[in-house]
Amino acid sequence: MKDKCPLDGVKVLDFSATVLGPTVTRYLADHGAMVIKVESTSHPETTRTAAPYVGRVPGINRSGYFATHNAGKLSLSLDMRKPKAIDVAKRLVRWADIVIETFTPGVMKRWGLSYKDLRKIKPDIIMASSSLEGQTGRYARHRGYGMISASMTGWFELTGWPDGEPVGPYSAYSDFIGWNYLLISILVALDYRNRTGKGQYIDHSHVESGVHFLAPALLDYSINGRVATRMANRDPSAAPHGAYRCYGPDRWCAIAVTSDEEWEAFGRVIGNPNWFKGPKFATLIARKENEDELDKLVEGWTISHAAEEVMALMQQAGVAAGLVENAEDLFGDPQLKHRQAFVALEHREMGTYHISTAVFRLSEYSNKPRSPAPLLGEHNEYILKELLDMSDDEIAQLVAEEVLQ
Repeated sequence: MKDKCPLDGVKVLDFSATVLGPTVTRYLADHGAMVIKVESTSHPETTRTAAPYVGRVPGINRSGYFATHNAGKLSLSLDMRKPKAIDVAKRLVRWADIVIETFTPGVMKRWGLSYKDLRKIKPDIIMASSSLEGQTGRYARHRGYGMISASMTGWFELTGWPDGEPVGPYSAYSDFIGWNYLLISILVALDYRNRTGKGQYIDHSHVESGVHFLAPALLDYSINGRVATRMANRDPSAAPHGAYRCYGPDRWCAIAVTSDEEWEAFGRVIGNPNWFKGPKFATLIARKENEDELDKLVEGWTISHAAEEVMALMQQAGVAAGLVENAEDLFGDPQLKHRQAFVALEHREMGTYHISTAVFRLSEYSNKPRSPAPLLGEHNEYILKELLDMSDDEIAQLVAEEVLQ
């Protein structure tokens, strides 16, 4: 593989927080970009104060959550409430190719760092703003994290049991799916600038990213008038379809049967019991009508088998099945090990920790993280002296006035 990375020479000024923005800049860093993360002790990146912590000991530099999404970056502790911090930020804009922020709309403008302001400093700058509902419109100033976005886009209505309350998908769902769009738009803007010499402003909405993934449900409503709602693990076109308890404490295997051929194969795996041959389960329509009973019968078989065995037997027969893996399973997964899905990094405070790598491989480049997540303010001196060519006296004055904290 080549030592040079696709984004070598690209410079990013990162005002983003939590998951979506930091994931975007983490991918940019993995592919060669230099990323400077701006935060402060008074307003640290949100996930610095989020569990899990190494050794279960809380600390501003000990969050595994932060460490995952911020590997490969430089940290500048800059208190943006101070006028001189704004001056430093503007000098960094001249250095940068891309500025990314995830504040509530209006924050960057109050600091004199709107896209209009940035273009005066550097005409070809690319700026990306990501917020709950975008930068314009009636609800633009609404604030919220990915969990709020997931509820606003309909995902809470779709996840849970039919007779229960909305459960919602795991954590900040729109952050975990929406970063793809923002990353792609930044790469498109870079390509556009390379061809035209012009910068661009990117206005990204969490809510609209989440809505995109509900296309089938929206299409069903627009054409058929049906409103999708909670159905637990059920699927209209498959039965059995769910996660079934297996032998051992809290062990499960997901199984999905989507055709008559798969149903016959499923029957052979479980030994073609008498109930399998009855009219209650002969067709998909019949299985859907008797799905509660079917699920109990399926689990009556899976409960006496290890989840790994159930998965292997079903897959060998051509039936879709997968182990419901926990963190221990993931680290031991042979396929993930083969693809080096997790790599070890050495952190100055946390010691050795493992981090997930990019979900794709490039034949000509290595796109794994090259350094651990930074300590808060770890690179202040390097950024100010080496990149902005500031003198020791200038830096000392910023320290004295608590601009760097």
